[in-house]
Amino acid sequence: MNKSTLRAEVEATGSCFFHRSSMRFFGDTMRNYGCGRNPIEITDSRGETRTVYALWRIHPVKHGLCFTTYFDAKTFARVFVAETKTSS
Repeated sequence: MNKSTLRAEVEATGSCFFHRSSMRFFGDTMRNYGCGRNPIEITDSRGETRTVYALWRIHPVKHGLCFTTYFDAKTFARVFVAETKTSS
């Protein structure tokens, strides 16, 4: 998975994460994102193990945002994380 493919899949769900106005508000660009090629396993905020794609910011942006965001590998919905586990 690359960041452009991930963006297209997330936008298809109706998410506003990559809308131009949202990215402009936070001072972000697609160039500032990195994406893992393979999905990883994480424990979400409800304690369930999920397979997700990780999207991270290379440099912090306005309002101090520098966190990794996770999207479900099947539905591409945003997943909120409790902790990260390393998968093989």
